[in-house]
Amino acid sequence: MRLEVSLAQKLSLQLKLAPQIIQSIEILQLPALSLQELVETALGENEALERADDTPEADQQPATTPEETNGQVSEADREMEAVADTLERLEKLEAAADRDWQDFGRRRVGGDEDPKFEAMNNTAATTQSLHEQLFEQFVLLDPDEDARTIGRHLIFNLDENGFVAFPLEEILESPELRGRYTMADVERVLRMVQGLEPKGVGARDLQECLLLQLDEEDPDHDLKARIIRDYFLDVNKNKLPKVAREMDLTVQDVKKLVDEIGKLDPRPGAKLGGDRNAYIHPDVVVEWRDGRYEIVLEDNFFPRIRVSSQYKDLLSNTDDPKVKDYVRKKLESAKWLVDAIQQRQNTLTRVCEEIFKVQRDYLDYGKVHLKPLKMQEIADKVGIHVSTVSRAIADKYVQTPRGIVPLKFFFTGGAETADGETLSRLSVKQKVKEIIGNEDKRNPLSDEQVADILKQDGLDIARRTVTKYRKALKIPSSRQRREWE
Repeated sequence: MRLEVSLAQKLSLQLKLAPQIIQSIEILQLPALSLQELVETALGENEALERADDTPEADQQPATTPEETNGQVSEADREMEAVADTLERLEKLEAAADRDWQDFGRRRVGGDEDPKFEAMNNTAATTQSLHEQLFEQFVLLDPDEDARTIGRHLIFNLDENGFVAFPLEEILESPELRGRYTMADVERVLRMVQGLEPKGVGARDLQECLLLQLDEEDPDHDLKARIIRDYFLDVNKNKLPKVAREMDLTVQDVKKLVDEIGKLDPRPGAKLGGDRNAYIHPDVVVEWRDGRYEIVLEDNFFPRIRVSSQYKDLLSNTDDPKVKDYVRKKLESAKWLVDAIQQRQNTLTRVCEEIFKVQRDYLDYGKVHLKPLKMQEIADKVGIHVSTVSRAIADKYVQTPRGIVPLKFFFTGGAETADGETLSRLSVKQKVKEIIGNEDKRNPLSDEQVADILKQDGLDIARRTVTKYRKALKIPSSRQRREWE
C-alpha cells in the first residue's frame, strides 16, 4: 500500500442558507425587547433606515434640480457628497464617536443638558450585589489585614443565597491564602462573616443557616437548636411523634416549635442584591372587544422603520461606483430588515390566531379547560414547518384575561377520559392539586387513592403518573402532608 498526497476534484451538492435567510430566522425567534434593541442598533448603524413616524413619506420633498433652485446645489447632490466624504473619513468618524460616547454626560448642547446625560440621570441605579454589600459591612468591623484578605475570599465565594459555595479547605488552597493561613484562621474570620446582616449568611449548610438565625434571648432557643441539630431529617419527614417522644415533649409542643423554625429564612442572601428583576414584555395581547377575543401584537414600543426615500434617490442620481456600491448595500440591508420584521409579525399573528381558536375555553374558563395541543397541528393549519412554529413562540409571552403566560404554555399532551374527552396534562395536574387540597389533613390521601378518585371521574391514570404530577407540583408525600393533633 502506497501513501501519497494528490489533488482530486469532487463534485457535490450542498444546501446552504443565505445570510438574509439566517437573519430572518433569528428575527423570528427574537422576543419583543430583543427586537427593540435590534431595531435601535440598526437605526444607528444603517443610514438607509429611518423611523417611519418621524416624517411621513408623503411629506418628504422631492429632490430639486439646479434649475429649480436658481443654480443652488440640490439636496441629492449634497447627500451624494456627504456619503462620499463619509467613505473617505469613516475611521475618523468612528474614533470621534467613541470619544463622544466616553465624554457623554459632560457635554452641553446649546446651553441645555445633553439628551444622553439626561437619559443617564433618568436610568435606575445599578443595585449592589450581595457580595459588595456584605464586604462593605465587613470592612466596618475594622478587621486587620489578614482577616480582611480571608474575609474577601470567603464573602466572594458565597452563592446567591448567602451560603459558602465551596468547602473551606478549597478556599484555603487559593493562591493568595495557601501557605499563609491555617484552617483556624479561616474559621475565625468565617464567624465574623456569619455575624453580618441578614442573619444566616456565611452558613455552610441549611442547618447552620437556621441555627445562625435563632434568637439567643428566645426562651425556646435551646429546644429549637436541638430540633435543628438532631432531628432535622425526622422533621423533614414529618415524624413529629418520634421527635416528641425523644425530647419528652407533646406533639403539639413540637409542632409549635417546628412552625416557628419554619418562619426562618432558608435563603437569607436573596434579601441583598440578588438577581436583577427579569422584566417580561408580552409580544401578544388577547383582549375581549365587541363580543369577541381580539389578538393584537404588542409592537408599539419599538419604532416603525422604513427604507429612506432619499437614499433611493441617491442611488439613481449618483455615477460614482464607490458611492453607488455603498448605498446599494445599505439599501439592501435595510430592505431585508424591514421585510424580516414584517414577516415575523405576520407569522406570529397567524400562529397565535390558530392557537386561540383551539384554546378558546382557556380564555373563558381558565387552565383547567386547557386542551392538548401539538406544534404540528398549528403548523399544518398555518401552512408552515413545525420548526417555524417552534421559533415563532420561543421566549415569547402573551397577555390574556387569565394572566401573562409563555406561548409554549398552550402546547401540551393529554389523557383521554372514559367518555372519549381528551384533557391536557395541565388539566390533570390541576385535578390532582384540587383533590389533595380538599383531603383530610389528619389522614391525607396516598397517590394510589388519588388515582382511584380520578378513575371514578372517568380518568384512568396510573399511580406512578399521579406521583410524577404531584412531584411536578411540588406537593409533599402523604406522610409529609399529615397534620398531627
